[in-house]
Amino acid sequence: MHVVVCIKQVPDTTNVRINPKTNTLMREGVESIINPFDEYALEEGLKVKDSLGARLTVVTMGPPQATVILREALARGADDAVLVSSRAFGGADTLATSYTISMAIRKACGGKTPDLVLFGKQAIDGDTAQVGPGVSEFLDVPLVTYVQALRLTADGAYEVDSQMDDGLHVVQGKLPAVMTVVKEASTPRFASLAGWMKAAKAPITVLDEKAIEADPIRIGLKGSPTKVVTIFPPPVKGGGEKVDARENAADGVKAIVEFLEKKGLVK
Repeated sequence: MHVVVCIKQVPDTTNVRINPKTNTLMREGVESIINPFDEYALEEGLKVKDSLGARLTVVTMGPPQATVILREALARGADDAVLVSSRAFGGADTLATSYTISMAIRKACGGKTPDLVLFGKQAIDGDTAQVGPGVSEFLDVPLVTYVQALRLTADGAYEVDSQMDDGLHVVQGKLPAVMTVVKEASTPRFASLAGWMKAAKAPITVLDEKAIEADPIRIGLKGSPTKVVTIFPPPVKGGGEKVDARENAADGVKAIVEFLEKKGLVK
């Protein structure tokens, strides 16, 4: 059984800054981490490896520095790591990204579709939750989203608790499949010192557009029918006005009424 977990390098959410001229995230000098939702997908993949002896490959699409998160995944227990990287992939929207990752997955798996592909439910920088479903479409395999619990047997039969607005839905099927995982699925494990030492020396496969035999008009900006027109941080909320009416409730009511009158909300 071959399991692929797709992870993404994202800026730490406490340090997000936006370039007002280019409407892009400013990554220089900002700490990058594994997308938090992808950590739960990775843990689910590691659990399948532990229980069924599956081979686990981690894949990420990004710049060369994204090897940092691949080595972290290797330190936690992944067997192989693949970096999908090229300037030709720059500016890709979710459609072009899904196509590129699906081609890379097939290449990493020797031209075959892996038994199981796992994603976090969404990335914290884009928040689209579209790449997992897009890869499912390009690989032409069934999709199960918002996986909270995964029960898998050696013959490839699965039963999944899928987290929906009206409660948990139980989904049954047979691999291959693409699944997106929610944070309630598990608690990600820490990497051991021995794992880090092994990961530091592990080879990482780097694939560009030629290696994955991608159609040049379906990657990067050329393959992206959607464009980001503008992006901006939400306005900083003020602290508001405070009225201490513990000693005299009438004073508090008077202050609130006067405030509403100034705003033109009451007459």
